[in-house]
Amino acid sequence: MTAEETDLREVSSAADLLVSAFGSHDARAYFAAFDPDATFLFHTAPDLLRSRAEYEVEWEAWEADGFKVLSCETRDRRIDLIAADVAVMTHRVRTRLAGVDDVQCERETIVFRRGVGGAWLAVHEHLSADPVTSP
Repeated sequence: MTAEETDLREVSSAADLLVSAFGSHDARAYFAAFDPDATFLFHTAPDLLRSRAEYEVEWEAWEADGFKVLSCETRDRRIDLIAADVAVMTHRVRTRLAGVDDVQCERETIVFRRGVGGAWLAVHEHLSADPVTSP
């Protein structure tokens, strides 16, 4: 296996853990997948969240309003290595939330960077509405 294939496999595994944690509403594991300096841009939020800590505060406010993820499915995943320590994943996500009848259909870009210890952490997430809205 080449170094590039190994890197792609590691990024894919990191992405799997992130999506799985989100899909099971495991906030601790989900936020552990992000670098503390990660940024977040959501179509449902008015401003860029400039750190993982800012997102955690937003998440807690959502939870106070009844937010709970029931499941999350990823489709059409693509991962591109941009440099030896940077990768970009794009995919479509279908999320079921408690108290919401419709499946949330969105597209997402997540930028991963290999950290000092070798682990791949997400450093930026951009979520947008998916024009292909079939669940």
